[in-house]
Amino acid sequence: MFGFTPLAALPDVVRIEYTRHGDERGWFAEVYKESAFGANGIVARFRQDNHSRSAERGTLRGLHYQLAPFAQGKLIRVLSGEIFDVAVDLREGSVTFGRWASTVLSAAESAMLWIPEGFAHGFQTLVPDTNVVYKTTAEYSTPHERGVRWDDRTLGIPWPIREPLLSPRDTQWPTLTKR
Repeated sequence: MFGFTPLAALPDVVRIEYTRHGDERGWFAEVYKESAFGANGIVARFRQDNHSRSAERGTLRGLHYQLAPFAQGKLIRVLSGEIFDVAVDLREGSVTFGRWASTVLSAAESAMLWIPEGFAHGFQTLVPDTNVVYKTTAEYSTPHERGVRWDDRTLGIPWPIREPLLSPRDTQWPTLTKR
């Protein structure tokens, strides 16, 4: 069974909870079922799976997106650890353009996040040794990769850890208004 809850700030971004069936051996869960997702408005053909491991607490990855025709919808799940996950609406003409929404995802719970195409995505690890997996609706394309500064004052995202660990690339992205 699944529960689909749109995030208040960005209703197109959906938190999805799934059921774990457990016994003395552990547990089993269906984490994706095309019919259930489709019945809740999420119709996606996944083309790539990614796995990210962050060794240190405070690692920040993002805010990333890709231009069409390689724009990516993402289905994000935490295998170990915990993240503060963020989506930013970059769809020109959208009534929520420039707004962001966040949720905390952890391996201890049965939840994931759907972010459709047209959004930037980033996350910050809240504990060491965090593993995140996500499916994408388009393959990665270097020429189409873009980003928005994680600390853009226009966005004002309150990242939980104020001095994050960043890649050199993630320190160079432009602000939302200069992208």
